Amino acid sequence: MLINLPSETTPCLGRAAELAELRQLLREPGLVTVTGGAGMGKSRLALRSAREGDWAGFDAVCWADLWPVQNDALLSASVADALRLSDHTSRTLVEALCDWLGNRRVLLVLDSCEHLVAATRSLVADLLTVCPRLTVLVTSREALGMAGEAVVELGPLDPAAEGFALFEARATAAGRPLRDTTERQLAQRLSTRLEGVPLALELAAGLLRHRTLQEAWDLTEEKPEALDRQEPGPHPSRHSALRTAVGWSHELCRPVERLLWARLAVFPGSFDADLAALVCLGGPLTADTLREALTGLVRKSVVVLHDGRYRMLDSVRAYGRMWLRELDEEQTVAARHAAAMLDTSRRANEGWLGAEQQNWYARMRDLFHDVCLATRHLIDAEDSTALELIGNTAFFWVCSGHLHEVAYYAQLALEVAPADDPRRVRALWTLGLARILQSDHVTGRTHARASLREAFATGDTEGVRQAAYLEGLAALLDGEPITALSRADEALRAGVPAPRDAADRSAAAPRADPARPTLTFGLMLCGLVRVFALTGAGRLDQARREALAQREVCVDLREYWTRSYLDYQLALIALLEERHREAAGHARDMLDAKQRIGDQFGIAMGLDLLATSWCAQEDPERAVVAIAASDRFWSAVGLLRRGTPEVLPMCALTRARTRALLGSSAYEERVRRAQSMAPESLLHTVLEQQRTR
Repeated sequence: MLINLPSETTPCLGRAAELAELRQLLREPGLVTVTGGAGMGKSRLALRSAREGDWAGFDAVCWADLWPVQNDALLSASVADALRLSDHTSRTLVEALCDWLGNRRVLLVLDSCEHLVAATRSLVADLLTVCPRLTVLVTSREALGMAGEAVVELGPLDPAAEGFALFEARATAAGRPLRDTTERQLAQRLSTRLEGVPLALELAAGLLRHRTLQEAWDLTEEKPEALDRQEPGPHPSRHSALRTAVGWSHELCRPVERLLWARLAVFPGSFDADLAALVCLGGPLTADTLREALTGLVRKSVVVLHDGRYRMLDSVRAYGRMWLRELDEEQTVAARHAAAMLDTSRRANEGWLGAEQQNWYARMRDLFHDVCLATRHLIDAEDSTALELIGNTAFFWVCSGHLHEVAYYAQLALEVAPADDPRRVRALWTLGLARILQSDHVTGRTHARASLREAFATGDTEGVRQAAYLEGLAALLDGEPITALSRADEALRAGVPAPRDAADRSAAAPRADPARPTLTFGLMLCGLVRVFALTGAGRLDQARREALAQREVCVDLREYWTRSYLDYQLALIALLEERHREAAGHARDMLDAKQRIGDQFGIAMGLDLLATSWCAQEDPERAVVAIAASDRFWSAVGLLRRGTPEVLPMCALTRARTRALLGSSAYEERVRRAQSMAPESLLHTVLEQQRTR
């Protein structure tokens, strides 16, 4: 079973009745919404119910955090991420989600939907219409207003009982346990003053790290009005209590901490100290004072530190954004955030061929929402550096399954960019790559040719090579290895494959360097296409020699992406030459590399070859587990199967032969048993089987 839930940073206290009600409602398919004001603990209750529920018979329990999603267009992408769906088709993501969920029994939690109510309502309606066994749990400040929606309304805790218990527990965690009856009575009065609002109580307890309980109480009596900066309009008292508690924290911050609080509010999700420095330095926030201020905000419970990353709670972030507007820094900080993402993307792009490639994949996955936010900011400002940002992150996003988002932002950026901007070359290439990997080869080739023409016209040799790779990739997938070989050879030989149109041949071509060219991204890609094309053309000896030579370069560089596909080709060549044990070793190496960078599409491809090699070695027991894993990962990319033409018949024969060796009943039972495991566990089982050989 797939379980994708965040960890609990602090325990959920109280709420026994609401938790029991929620567990009962979640036993049946449909929509359940937990509503309540800010700081009531909706997310914590939902997480506790998801983590402690009885999900026997379920296929998946997944959590989508929607607070970082500031654009309706990215809602479906965030849900796909939660379900580990890396769709590689040209369908809409909603269609892909409906197809993946299908008749599966799934609990899907959509957390913090209040800023996306209309979009969430539309998506949930589509999913529940098509997926009869789906249960959706939503947390929001308001219900979605759908027919059949069950609503659990979350109010304040009882100040004298659960509210006091929560404050006492958090005070103990802050290192200031209540010492005597006097303090307990004062804490009960404070809980009543805060109306039993959980987040308000937690923030108040956090103050005890640097204030006595009496000082905290004195503050509530002396300055509640000054600290409660309410927005216009009526608000319930519990809203006032929360804002007052947030206001205490703000009032007790030093000026540099307040400034950092406001600037940190630009981040849509979690962040690390290095990123905070890139975005928030300036004025009184120097490198030293920023580190001190960040530590101070953690001590005051304004910022939560977990596993080396920082995050603000939604209500605290909203307060910070209000102050950012008050400081008239909103656009300035947004621009600095975009500049930080651009700088990070440049370093990631430069480090792609080196030993840091694996780390950059992880880094860019963590920054997904930040890059989306920065790209949108640049596009709205009609800043053509959006083209560069998209081009720099494209390969990381594509390998992580974000094809729809790559295509979406590349198209938007191209629409606002000047026609003569040289950065259009990489953006067109990005759009073409996304379309080809979504099986839309015609459109993908159109964008590849457009990228080639613009690269050729501007003398961009590296752009020419990358466009040649794209054309070669499409040709390979269409069963045209000779065409792919021709395009790769032209790029490798001279760096300037001539554009197809006669009118383009008059353009000034970049000159080929007579010396051996420095190894680049484009050269690596073209070399890889050449190996695939040689294999497809049946020139196996030459393909193996070139693959081994290129693989040695990748090992020296400690580069994994290109190396993984060279291992794929070496495994395929070995299978075609009936060297089955050797094929299994290469397939295992490919899977290890793909696992390092999180490429589900590549994992699915490698599992096919591993299953084939085991089946050919008369080992159906291991082959059937690899087949089940392969089916699981192909499902996660929205495809039945994909690959170059020589592979697909091989996969079909492997399945038929394995079934025949085991018998249909035993085959189906072993597949069901394997696919009941979580994808990561299933892949681990496959890899362990290979190691024990």
